[in-house]
Amino acid sequence: MVTTVAVLSDVHGVLPVLDAVLAEPDVRGADLVVVTGDHAAGPQPNAVLDRLLELQDRVLLVRGNADRELVACRRGEGTAIPDPIAPWAAEQLTETHLQLLAGLPHPVTIDIDGFGPVMFCHGTPRDDEEVVLVDTRLQRWAEIFADVAHDVRTVVCGHTHMPFVRLVNRRLVLNPGSIGMPYGRPGGAWALLRDGQVSLRHTTIDVPAAIEAVVAASTYPDVRAWAQDYLNATASDAKALSAFAPRDGRDDL
Repeated sequence: MVTTVAVLSDVHGVLPVLDAVLAEPDVRGADLVVVTGDHAAGPQPNAVLDRLLELQDRVLLVRGNADRELVACRRGEGTAIPDPIAPWAAEQLTETHLQLLAGLPHPVTIDIDGFGPVMFCHGTPRDDEEVVLVDTRLQRWAEIFADVAHDVRTVVCGHTHMPFVRLVNRRLVLNPGSIGMPYGRPGGAWALLRDGQVSLRHTTIDVPAAIEAVVAASTYPDVRAWAQDYLNATASDAKALSAFAPRDGRDDL
C-alpha cells in the first residue's frame, strides 16, 4: 500500500516552479506524486509534461478541464477557451503529449495507508470543471458526493488554485492549491498525505528568476506579461474567491 503521497495541482505549464516543488525532500521521498489536473495549459507545455513523465511509475496524472480542452482544441472540436495561452499551448503539444492528455483518467481512487481509499479529482468527482470552495454550503457538497462510495473518506480536488482543508460531514476534503497560477501568494502550493495526516505546504521561489526562466524557454508571444502576472500571484485569494463564489451553487436556494 502507498504510505506517502505528495499532491500537486494546476501546474499550467510553468516548469521552474514545478522543478522547485519536485526538489522538496518530502516530494522526492514520497511513494507517489499525484497531480490533480491542468498540467500543460501555459507557457511550457511540453517541458512540463516531459518532467512529470520522468517520474515514471511514481507519478499519477489526473485529468483537468484544461487538459480536456487542450485536446479538443488541437483536434479542432470547437472548444471555446477564453484564455489565449491555451490554444497556443494546444498547438505546441507533440503527438505523444496529446495522446497522454487524451487518455488521462478522472477521477482516480487509490488506497493510502492511514487514509484508506482516497479519491483524486480536478473540480469535483462528478465534473472536472465544477467549482467548490472552502465555504461552499453543505447541501452542495452532499449533492456532489451523492455517488461517492461511503468508504472514501478523503477527497482531493484542484481547479480553483487556492489551498484549503476542511471537513464535510465527516469526510475530509482538501485542495493543494496551484503550482503555476497561484492566487494569494507567489510560489508553489502543494500538500502531503502521510501517516493519516494532511499538511498543506508552500515552496518559496525566486520570482524574478523564475519569470526570466519562463521567458527564455517559451515562444508564447505575450510570455513576459503572462509570467509576471501569474508568477507574482497578482490576483489575491480574496479576489479569486469573489469571482468563483457565484459558480458554486450558493445562489441556487
